[in-house]
Amino acid sequence: MEKIGFIGMGNMGSAIMKGLLRHGFGSDDLLFADVDRMRSEKIEEETGVRAAASGRECAKRAGYLVLAVKPQYYQTVLEEIRPVTRPEQVIISIAPGKSIEDLKRALGQDRRIVRAMPNTPALLGEGMTGVCYDASLFTQEEKEVLHRFFTSFGKMEVVEERLMDAVVCASGSSPAYVYMMIEALADSAVRCGLPRDKAYQMVAQTVAGSARMVLETGMHPGALKDMVCSPGGTTIAAVGALEQWGFRNALMKATDACFERCRSI
Repeated sequence: MEKIGFIGMGNMGSAIMKGLLRHGFGSDDLLFADVDRMRSEKIEEETGVRAAASGRECAKRAGYLVLAVKPQYYQTVLEEIRPVTRPEQVIISIAPGKSIEDLKRALGQDRRIVRAMPNTPALLGEGMTGVCYDASLFTQEEKEVLHRFFTSFGKMEVVEERLMDAVVCASGSSPAYVYMMIEALADSAVRCGLPRDKAYQMVAQTVAGSARMVLETGMHPGALKDMVCSPGGTTIAAVGALEQWGFRNALMKATDACFERCRSI
């Protein structure tokens, strides 16, 4: 198989690479480049994957090239690698707000681009990634490699590119809101007397279990909520307070802000 190369070894790039290593990809199948030499040495030691001398060298050697740098560094990286990218190469971009057409303009209209938006639970192999690409430009073997690639660190859904900003809202940025909710619930439990370590454990497990209920039962979240709400009980009283203080509206407003920011990057 052609090598998979990564430019950028921050949290997301390293999480994806480690996911590949856990799912049958060998260290010889991979390579990476990162401007931080100390980080590169640490990753080489931890994974056995060798670092390329530069982003350009990584792009030159890779059949599948993952651009895992932050949007503010994209232009610099694209200018560096443009001379060595090639039409037969598969280029995977995981930057929010950067369209397939943006990358084609920077690298060449004949370049084959896959646009993706993973999220941080990829660090534990529990990521959710929205993916879009023009399937007519890829062979069946390449599509299978892409599926294996994205499912090595979680689940994937193929969507139309016009929906990628909505993917950022649904799964790319939303882990932050979940962590805020866990923190707030744990703080409330501590205020009620529960030790903090137990509060975090109980709240986080409840969030994880509730999410699995949605995924595995196929039931509507509203129906699952109703199952917890006994008439005149504690939960419906709490739900009433959440409605009074704008819980759902706050999440929808957060999504609006996230969506608008995606459009302005």
